[in-house]
Amino acid sequence: MPLKITKTALPGVVIIKPDVLRDNRGFFMEVYHQKKYADTGLNRTFVQDNYSHSSKGILRGLHFQLKYPQGKLVYVVKGEIFDVAVDIRKGSPTFGRWIGEVLSEENNYQIFIPEGFAHGFCVISETADIIYKCTDFYHPDDDRGVLWSDEQIGITWPFRNPTVSDKDSRHPMLHTMPDDLLPACKN
Repeated sequence: MPLKITKTALPGVVIIKPDVLRDNRGFFMEVYHQKKYADTGLNRTFVQDNYSHSSKGILRGLHFQLKYPQGKLVYVVKGEIFDVAVDIRKGSPTFGRWIGEVLSEENNYQIFIPEGFAHGFCVISETADIIYKCTDFYHPDDDRGVLWSDEQIGITWPFRNPTVSDKDSRHPMLHTMPDDLLPACKN
């Protein structure tokens, strides 16, 4: 069966609703099928899988990579998160805009966030286990970020005072970042 893809207000950011076969034993789903994803236009090569476990109220982000940009296919194995993508591509008509989607073990939704976008999430459930596939390898020296609470972006997070790492609390606001520290819009 073909994948159900929902476009968002940000070009290239899509919500994927995989087919889930449920019965009295539980469920079965294909988490990733290269040909089916390619048939929908998501023709990417994924080279790294990341696994994150966090507790309620933890916020991770907003992260991006500049020299080695990563497209990310994100899904939740256990729990529930509010997942966010922010267009930070200089010259983009949607620069500074964001979308958010609840991903959970119940809805089995996935989100694809292309290269050039900042990504973050906040855990809504008691705990959450998240897996995301990446289109490039992680390079610690290329780790970048935008302040999660940047008022000009205006993300409506599910918690007023989430728990954030020291590193994530020190990221700059988007409007203060020089152009050479932002990805270019390639469209």
